[in-house]
Amino acid sequence: MQVKETLNDGLKRGYQFTLPAAELAATVDAKLKEAQPEVEMKGFRKGKVPLAMLKKQFGPRVMGDAMQEAIDGALREHLEKSGDRPAAQPKVEMDNGDDWKEGDDIVVNVSYEALPEIPQVDLGKLSLERLTVPAEEAAINEALENLAKSAQDFSDRRKGSKAKDGDQVVIDFKGFVDGEAFEGGEAEDYPLVLGSNSFIPGFEDQLVGVKADDEIKVEVKFPEEYGAEHLAGKDAVFECKVKAVKAPKPAEVDDELAKKFGSDDLEALKKQISERLEQEYAGAARAVLKRSLLDQLDEQVKFELPESLVEAETDQIAHQLWHEEHPDEHGHDHGKIEATDEHKKLAERRVRLGLLLAEIGQKAEVTVTDQEMTQAVMQAARQYPGQERAFFEFIQQNQAAQQQLRAPIFEDKVVDHIAENAKVTEKKISKEELEKAVESLDQL
Repeated sequence: MQVKETLNDGLKRGYQFTLPAAELAATVDAKLKEAQPEVEMKGFRKGKVPLAMLKKQFGPRVMGDAMQEAIDGALREHLEKSGDRPAAQPKVEMDNGDDWKEGDDIVVNVSYEALPEIPQVDLGKLSLERLTVPAEEAAINEALENLAKSAQDFSDRRKGSKAKDGDQVVIDFKGFVDGEAFEGGEAEDYPLVLGSNSFIPGFEDQLVGVKADDEIKVEVKFPEEYGAEHLAGKDAVFECKVKAVKAPKPAEVDDELAKKFGSDDLEALKKQISERLEQEYAGAARAVLKRSLLDQLDEQVKFELPESLVEAETDQIAHQLWHEEHPDEHGHDHGKIEATDEHKKLAERRVRLGLLLAEIGQKAEVTVTDQEMTQAVMQAARQYPGQERAFFEFIQQNQAAQQQLRAPIFEDKVVDHIAENAKVTEKKISKEELEKAVESLDQL
């Protein structure tokens, strides 16, 4: 095997491998001889088929396998000797593929971008601030009030009272489109809270001011994107009879409310709310710490980046942001999306930090356990109710999907490792200060 360097420019590498025809032929003969004892062919006993006949019938296929094995082996040996780590799958092309015939040497051109040498980072020089926010009494009381509202009941208003926004009206209704009643457009004793926006836009507004025993025709238009295609965009009339008007009555903040939400008493519910709030605060504070950590790494550590990775990340960012700006476009037949300098700058940051975190994690022997992966898969599967089994099978058979789940877990564990070795100070702040700190985080 002869190897000749054809390109060495920054991280770009190019090599020409020459595989001698004699070595290839010897490999083919060896494979055929190995298979010969098991081959059966009409007119010959098992294992007695002449090598020349085997070569005539199976030679081209075995030659193809031998060529692929030789190329793979040569590339593997080259990477082991050079120490290069390709940023992506190397590009392999036969230089003489169109004119090649048996008996010729095989000339292969190999090109790739090597991953750069990642500078070592002194994690002890990083200065981080861990924000802590206690669950204040006001926040706990606000949460209790919201729970009380969600558990509210309704009581009849005095006879003749007009319905207000927030009231519950109990109605019988029947809907018509083009003068014909439609399926699913009828109900009796339906409790509708005005202002809940649970009905077609405009429906609830027309019931504000009604009284018990009123009969009213509500005229609305179904949204263009309505789920039932035969009703989408259609004008409709609902004949409604108001049977009761009820005022909201929030639940009392007491032990009974606590029991409705699975706690033994009010104090236990308060403790539960406090723990949940502090958990939410801790998650937000961790996002602030992580952003500070990544900003410092991005500022302190510079190295050459593989252009192919930057270009791929730039295109992905441009595509993602375009779809966020055009939420009604769900397909991918929108033509080429031009990336901007801002997209490229963001891509360079992501690629740089991705490579750096991977290097730090590898040196620290950070791994994602089977248990952590199982939890991630189960959590992701909840997004597909009724299709969990199909989702599990998809993940098992798809390495790329597994990597998508593994990557954020690995990154978070590397961030934890860095924080453990950095200079970290604790700072107690208020909920409002934490909210401002979170709001200051941009999309990087």
